Amino acid sequence: MHDLFARRDDVIEDYNGTKVADPYRWLENPASADTLAWVETQNAITSQYISAIPARAKIQARMTALWDYPKYSVPVKRGDRYFFHKNTGLQDQSVLYRQDTLQGEAVVVIDPNTFSEDGTAALTNQAFSEDGGLLAYGISSSGSDWQEIKIRQVDKGTDYPEVIRWCKFSSIAWRHDNQGFFYNRLPEPGTVSEEDQSNFSQVYWHTLGTPQIEDQLIYERPEDKELSFSPVITDDGVYLVLHVWHGTDPENRLYYRKVDSDGPFIRLLDAADASYNLIGNNGSIFYIQTNLDAPRSRVIAIDLEHPDRANWQELIPQQEDVISFVTMVNNQFVVTYMHDAHHEMKIYNLDGNYVQDIILPTLGSIVEISGKPQHTEMFISFTSFLYPPTIFRYDFLSGTLSLLYSASIDFEAASYETTQVFYTSKDGTRVPMFLTHKKGLVLDGNNPLLLYGYGGFDVSMTPSFTVPTLVWLENGGVYAVANLRGGGEYGEEWHRAGTLEHKQNVFDDFIAAAEWLIANKYTNTSRLAIQGGSNGGLLVAACMVQRPDLFGAVICQVPVIDMLRYHKFTVGRYWVSDYGNAETNPEHFKFMYAYSPLHNVKEGVAYPATFILAADTDDRVVPAHAKKFAATLQAANGGNNPILLRIEMKAGHGLGKPTAKVIEERSDILAFLFDRFGMSTKQAS
Repeated sequence: MHDLFARRDDVIEDYNGTKVADPYRWLENPASADTLAWVETQNAITSQYISAIPARAKIQARMTALWDYPKYSVPVKRGDRYFFHKNTGLQDQSVLYRQDTLQGEAVVVIDPNTFSEDGTAALTNQAFSEDGGLLAYGISSSGSDWQEIKIRQVDKGTDYPEVIRWCKFSSIAWRHDNQGFFYNRLPEPGTVSEEDQSNFSQVYWHTLGTPQIEDQLIYERPEDKELSFSPVITDDGVYLVLHVWHGTDPENRLYYRKVDSDGPFIRLLDAADASYNLIGNNGSIFYIQTNLDAPRSRVIAIDLEHPDRANWQELIPQQEDVISFVTMVNNQFVVTYMHDAHHEMKIYNLDGNYVQDIILPTLGSIVEISGKPQHTEMFISFTSFLYPPTIFRYDFLSGTLSLLYSASIDFEAASYETTQVFYTSKDGTRVPMFLTHKKGLVLDGNNPLLLYGYGGFDVSMTPSFTVPTLVWLENGGVYAVANLRGGGEYGEEWHRAGTLEHKQNVFDDFIAAAEWLIANKYTNTSRLAIQGGSNGGLLVAACMVQRPDLFGAVICQVPVIDMLRYHKFTVGRYWVSDYGNAETNPEHFKFMYAYSPLHNVKEGVAYPATFILAADTDDRVVPAHAKKFAATLQAANGGNNPILLRIEMKAGHGLGKPTAKVIEERSDILAFLFDRFGMSTKQAS
């Protein structure tokens, strides 16, 4: 077994007098022969282990069957056409269609399945011109955040010759006269140092039918290289607005100028003292959702003619529940609130007067919404743990919500239930958790249970639908989602309580969820698995390192693991507002070093069975984190539980991943859990 262990080098870094060993730093180089050989060995061992699990084939067959149902996006109306995405069931990528009426014939606009042989090129960005005749669309390859933008004439089905490159997290804002669009991009690789590759954001104007080299620079701030700019044009076509952001920091700024002006941008909001989301405008009145002096959010109006704070008007004050998002349709505000981590919808007039509630089908989430101020209809996509994403049309004239596209799926949803419980964390904080399982579940302390969490970046874990969860439920599993601090479930205070020096609260909340589930006889340690991805990968890694005795299995996906060096890779610097920077700030170093999973693995401890998953071309969270964690755990592990690493090839952080690859990966994860917990696939045959 010893050829499995990675080579240890004697790299030592000094952090203000604390010497920190980094023996596996060589694994940070993805292209070196040593790294490639080690990854190949790891993948071979993992593949051998997983393929030997008897349930594996049945799990994949059942998952594939359940996955094979039509999936729709909300229709988006532009001009007199509707556009929507549909996946017939098992297509690697969803296809974009247009239709003249909601009942009319659907015509293909773009089929991304034709972009590549293996389905790894995806349609990842799209912006229609105001009349719906032109479409700027981004293509991402192998899951990369980088994308190339092309422009299609919707009716002819042909593309303009130019290709726009060096785009990442790019916004596209068409001018209403169809002459072209504004967009943001990053420097061409090679023109800046590697660590500046996601700095120096610039806004350009692109004239339709001309090469990118002729694009006109509209805005940049090289002296403040970490600021990013996303252009939007207001619905009336009058104003060009720049949403100015700094990494994942929720505080942002708003600048604007008239679309037809080439004068300087007016810095309407430039203090970066809160989050400001432009909802829409009515002439010179800008409607903005903000958490300034309102951690659970409110709606204000700013008149550009009289922009001083003294003249701001509060239209919808902060309530008990957090405002998730606000959109303007039918010249009214449609406000989606989050009540204990699930959504509720209300309509208000533009003067802030309440009109009515829109009653949703069950406790769940609104995942998509479309509609413009001038429209009298709105489309929403609604989902929950047992409720596949379903498209509804809301008619403002009659005040009715009607079903547009439902998802028929071969699953007895009526035999299962979702409930919400509240438990107490270490410091007394009340935390919500969703539980989904078969009705009449016996609380004998012996059910296999999968506990999922995230806890960061103001992201809320509202109810969501996934096919693997159904396969888990069918085989007697319980699925739990804990709404940890660090998320946005209860507003900005809840988010802040899980960041920087308070990050340990997030781990405490998750550990307390596990302890509550055991104390209340849902499961026991040997049948309790935890799962998380990205920041959630950090979560499960930190929890297993702190409490290896508490969990029977750990699923750790695309994780952030090395908290001392994470900011040095790709867009890692975007996360400093949540995590901190151990390199430049000695105070940050102390609390980050205290929980950093890589630096808290202890020699000789029997760690739970662990399955670490990452992807070779992930340019969001580099796979070096997963590799270094696997190498460290394998060398230190004092027990017999497997520590497996699976590095997916030609895949990224999850963006645009083809269906076939997703099913393979999720089948491997469930097979691992079935094997650890001695579960048979009685229902999955």
